[in-house]
Amino acid sequence: MLALIAGQGQLPARIALAAKGPVRICALEGFSPAHLEVDERFRLERLGSFIHGLKQRGVQEVCMAGAVRRPELRSDLVDSATAPLVPRISGAVLRGDDAALREIIAIFEEAGLAVRAAHEIAPELLPAAGVLTSAGPSAEDVADAARAEAIVTAMGAADVGQACVVAAGQALAIEAIGGTDWMLRSLLRTPEEAKNREEEVLKGASLMDQAMDWIGDFADFFSPRDGSRLPERDPALPGGGLLYKAPKPGQDRRADLPVIGPDTVMRAAEAGLTGIVLEAGGVMVLDVETCVAMADAVEMFLWVRPGGEA
Repeated sequence: MLALIAGQGQLPARIALAAKGPVRICALEGFSPAHLEVDERFRLERLGSFIHGLKQRGVQEVCMAGAVRRPELRSDLVDSATAPLVPRISGAVLRGDDAALREIIAIFEEAGLAVRAAHEIAPELLPAAGVLTSAGPSAEDVADAARAEAIVTAMGAADVGQACVVAAGQALAIEAIGGTDWMLRSLLRTPEEAKNREEEVLKGASLMDQAMDWIGDFADFFSPRDGSRLPERDPALPGGGLLYKAPKPGQDRRADLPVIGPDTVMRAAEAGLTGIVLEAGGVMVLDVETCVAMADAVEMFLWVRPGGEA
C-alpha cells in the first residue's frame, strides 16, 4: 500500500489518480489537499507514532506531494516515539527546506518504508524537452534563460528558492518563502488588486477540471474591457522577461520538485512576461494541454529547456 503525504494544491489528487493499488491519504495538520478525502492527519511532533501506524496498516511506500510551509515544532506535543527524532528534525529545519525534506526521507527509509517520487508515479507530469507553444523564445529570451539558470543555481546553493524572473539580463524577482505566486505579484504596481482579479477569472471551478472551453475567456481577460485594465507592471522595472523554474542543484527529487499549472500561466501573463522556462526533467506541469492553450491565447511561450543549454 502507498501512503500519500498530501500537501496543499492540485498535485496530490493527480498522484492519487495515477497510483496503482490502494492509497492511504495522509496530511500534515493544517495543510489540506484539494479534491481529496483525507484518511489520516498527523503532526510532525508525532511523526514516530505516525510512521508506526502506517506500517501496522500495511503501508510499504510513501510519496510526498503538495505544498506545505515549514511547521513550528512544539516541544509539549512531542510523543515518546518521536522524541528520539526531534534533534534530527529540528536541526534539519534550521538548515532549510531541502535539508528538512532529506531528513524526513531518511527517517521514513530507516523505518523500512520506500519513498517514491511524485513523477515516478505519474511520469506524464514531466513534459518532454522543447518549445510547447506556437510562440518561441527570442535570442534575448535564450540569453535571459541562461542568466536565470545561473541565478537559480546560486539560490539553490543557499537553499532559498526554485524560481526567478529575468528581463534584459536583470533579475527582477527571486522566489523566497512567499513562493512563486507572491514573487510574480511583486512585479505589479498593485499586487492586491492582481490577487482579486485572479480570483475573478478563476472563480467557480477547479483549475484541474477546467478544459479548453474557458480559454477564450482567459484571452479576453487580458484585453481591455469597458475601459478597465489589469494591474500594470511596476514602472521601475523593465517590461517583458521570463519566469524560470528548476530544482535546486543536488536536491533529492523525491520531494519538493517544482510544479506549475494553469494558475502559474495566469500569473505570468498578468505580470506581462513573454514566456515561462522550465528545466527539462525537473519541473512537473499540471494539465499541460490547458497550460499550452492559455499561453497560446496570450502569445506567451512555454519552453522546456535542458539544463546547461547555451
